[in-house]
Amino acid sequence: MGKQLLFPDYIFESSWEVCNKVGGIYTVLSTRAKTLQERINDHIIFIGPDCWHKNQSPYFIEDPTLFEEWRKEASKEGLNMKIGRWDIPGKPIAILVDFEPYFDKKNDIYAMLWELYQVDSLHAYGDYDEASMFSYAAGLVVESFYHFYLNADTKVIYHGNEWMTGLGLLYIRHRLPQIATVFTTHATSIGRSIAGNNKPLYDYLFAYNGDQMAGELNMQSKHSIEKQTAKNVDCFTTVSDITAKECLELLDKPVDVVLPNGFENNFVPKGAEFTKKRRLARQRLISVANALMGTDLGDDVLIVSTSGRYEFRNKGVDVYIEAMNRLLRDKNLKKQVLAFIEVPGWVGEPRKDLVERLASGKKFDTPLEVPLITHWLHNMTHDNVLGMLKFLDMWNRAEDHVKLIFLPCYLTGDDGVFNMTYYDLVLGNDLCIYPSYYEPWGYTPLEAVAFKVPCITTDLAGFGQWANMVKGGHSELEDGVKVIHRTDYNYSEVADAIKDTVSAFSAFSKEQVAKARANADKLSKKALWSHFITYYYEAYDFALRTASQRKETN
Repeated sequence: MGKQLLFPDYIFESSWEVCNKVGGIYTVLSTRAKTLQERINDHIIFIGPDCWHKNQSPYFIEDPTLFEEWRKEASKEGLNMKIGRWDIPGKPIAILVDFEPYFDKKNDIYAMLWELYQVDSLHAYGDYDEASMFSYAAGLVVESFYHFYLNADTKVIYHGNEWMTGLGLLYIRHRLPQIATVFTTHATSIGRSIAGNNKPLYDYLFAYNGDQMAGELNMQSKHSIEKQTAKNVDCFTTVSDITAKECLELLDKPVDVVLPNGFENNFVPKGAEFTKKRRLARQRLISVANALMGTDLGDDVLIVSTSGRYEFRNKGVDVYIEAMNRLLRDKNLKKQVLAFIEVPGWVGEPRKDLVERLASGKKFDTPLEVPLITHWLHNMTHDNVLGMLKFLDMWNRAEDHVKLIFLPCYLTGDDGVFNMTYYDLVLGNDLCIYPSYYEPWGYTPLEAVAFKVPCITTDLAGFGQWANMVKGGHSELEDGVKVIHRTDYNYSEVADAIKDTVSAFSAFSKEQVAKARANADKLSKKALWSHFITYYYEAYDFALRTASQRKETN
């Protein structure tokens, strides 16, 4: 029998994305919350930035009765916050802290950080100050709560996500060493920057010096806070084995525990509702495409898409476009392909000409001007997607068997053209494609398979590596996920592999499609939080034991 794991009495978890939907970390925290809330009801407390000020956050329900006495006391100390519940499954307690008052003390805070932990804040720019002042304020919240309600006998975890919470973690480490600290880097700032600057990351990973690269890429301050936090917390974690290697090489600190990203599938409709929603999604995607291009595509068209943040190379948007271009000339393609790129660009407004066509309900046999995009951009002439389509001479001509459409906005249900949320549209796909070059985990493929949509990803994504591990070999499309081998230099082979996979899928029988969809669904269920939460319990145990040893030696 294994040892009994230590478990905290209280968990404080901070992130810039608490009650603030920006990216994948929001999904990690908001789907995991219910599992932790069920385990330690209202002793898991999330801390996020009060970005909303006098406006009401759409993700937060304020409750003035929660911790009322403490809030009044903290307010006298100059600590202003809103206390309530995060409007997600489990409704955990959330504290949104006002961090703006601390900008006046910024230089003193940075000086303290240098003296205690040699964090270099001299080269700070952009979002560094904002993130650091939030992080400092979050640390003050934990300190104030601890002194008001808790004592040395309470087992407490303070868990911060990304470099943006590093300052608060180091503050707690210094001021309240009895609190066990956990730090999760979801992607190293240097690794993301190396990849985003078109430098080869993987072949040279062993040779890169993180500090030197930070200077070269003007990332000294972010790298410094990340590195020192990793070295000084009680438990340093990341989200996949591939990012663990990156941490070791670039931050000079091995990861203590790997925390893969699970999710809850309560947003996936069941039975007849699923069938109905899939039909509606397909109808909407096809009707917008027909109105834009003046085509008459039917329901037998093969709908594929890629989505995520607009990181043109890191997310593999470039290789996706290249693959669709090659598919145009593929003799084995058995169906017409309707491909979407769903990444938010610098969007201006929905196209009036397209909206008018859709509202008319008529059929059109001529394309609109620029039949490649659903919303106008502010930078039409300097956009990577449109630039590559123009370079490849891809114009969605009537005779093209592959049509590619750029959908450059957040799908929140009110974009003016589709007016459906991402989750309501994604299940209309036949196949989703995420050929990432840099992807510590990869929620988009996990969400796709949860909607029974088979997908293509790469073994440079944490999720792709996990899918291979579950298979015990190379995962293929029949297994629900096709994992393509990707390196620093095999862009062309990856494009061909995507083209060949889509082409092969177009020839699948109904039985083969049904099997791939069923296996996608099965695989997604292996990534539920009910399975992955145990890794967090290991991290909590590790941190609590480390903090306990420190207490004994002091």
